[in-house]
Amino acid sequence: MLITNIRLFDGTSNNLIEDSSIWVENNLIRYAGPSKNLKNVPDDVQVIDGNGLFVMPGMVEAHAHISYSNSGPLELDKAPVEESMIKTINNARLMLGSGFTSAISFGSVHKIDVFLKEAIERGEIIGPRLLAGSKDLGATGSNADFHPDNIQMVPEGLGMIRNGPWELRTAVRHLWRNGAEIVKVMIDGEIISLQGRPGDLGFTDEEVKVIVEEAHRKKMRVACHARSAEAVKQAVNAGIDFIGHANYIDDEALDLLVKNKDKVFVGPAIAWEITFLENYKDMGFDENSREVVAYKNELEETIISYKRMKEAGIRILVGGDYGLNITPHGTYAKDLEYYVNHFGFSNAEALHSATRLGGIAMHPDGSLGTLEEGKLADLVVIDGNPLEDITVLQDHDRIVSVMKDGKFYKDLFTNDNPYEITDNQLSLALQPSSKSRRKNVRVVES
Repeated sequence: MLITNIRLFDGTSNNLIEDSSIWVENNLIRYAGPSKNLKNVPDDVQVIDGNGLFVMPGMVEAHAHISYSNSGPLELDKAPVEESMIKTINNARLMLGSGFTSAISFGSVHKIDVFLKEAIERGEIIGPRLLAGSKDLGATGSNADFHPDNIQMVPEGLGMIRNGPWELRTAVRHLWRNGAEIVKVMIDGEIISLQGRPGDLGFTDEEVKVIVEEAHRKKMRVACHARSAEAVKQAVNAGIDFIGHANYIDDEALDLLVKNKDKVFVGPAIAWEITFLENYKDMGFDENSREVVAYKNELEETIISYKRMKEAGIRILVGGDYGLNITPHGTYAKDLEYYVNHFGFSNAEALHSATRLGGIAMHPDGSLGTLEEGKLADLVVIDGNPLEDITVLQDHDRIVSVMKDGKFYKDLFTNDNPYEITDNQLSLALQPSSKSRRKNVRVVES
């Protein structure tokens, strides 16, 4: 297909290219750029009028919890696997419909991610490309170890509690055997947790290095929860691939990140802190409670830390711990607004974090994240201009359609089936919703 009459943000620069076209063949991009430079298009290619809409690369949710079911943060391990799986199928559809065509898992309940990924790739359900995650791997007393001894519960839906080098090697091998691509490690804790707070390192340096060594030997990658500077330093020194949170950064941690900035990706997952502080009363906390005071401080420190990391050129990804009751599925694009408002990102820089950098993190071979010849055909069609208003990505009525792997999907926030646009319906793929406000859309005459 040849999509003409669009406004193109291809992800290779900060610029918007007016009067552009994209030529897609099978699941690859053959051309993306100014229409005037397009040449040698076969006569049998179907031409679709883009109606002057904004087209950008598909985004990457790089701290994904697709199997979380919008429950409270201390209820994550309580839903039975059957209920979690049903809700996960719906969450995957919402993620793709939100314009996030890829996801890097930062933890899965049970083994849902693996089965979800396989079903998506077989075309049985609709969802993003997925690097499948695992249950959280934590030490005794860590943030993954929810229940004290007197409760006498040993749930394995969310956390795997293991100690010592050989237990941890065995745990990684079990995860590999069961199809996980990402090993999620709880290095330190969480303010709201009953135990394992930020700065409480659950593992020794040796234990974390063993996890990473075994995972990399099996061609898996490692993601971690690391809020404190000490946790970040332990993660970088061990060779962890994706660091989640990194709220408190001292000079030594920043220096380590700079020295390893071509090896590691970092993401704040800041939605949790912001929405907690917006909703703490509804969650049963008082303004002067330890948790509220501590999260206010953590948010302030996070803003300082990420401004420093941005200035130092650290690769910062978009992804925000969505899937909790205060950060529900479908609201992932709030992250881009947070980056602009809190970290000093321009709108284009926020888009690059979600697209180009996310694509490199997802597929290091460079096949994702920008709209260029030879890249995989993942894109989002927007009725609006996120370079001018980053919040337009949060309005589901303004997301006209999403393409993943060369196939258009539309109306993924409804329960109508099927969602994939077939070949004889391609003209509908770029028709804005009747609810759309049609702001910032310039129709280019052909």
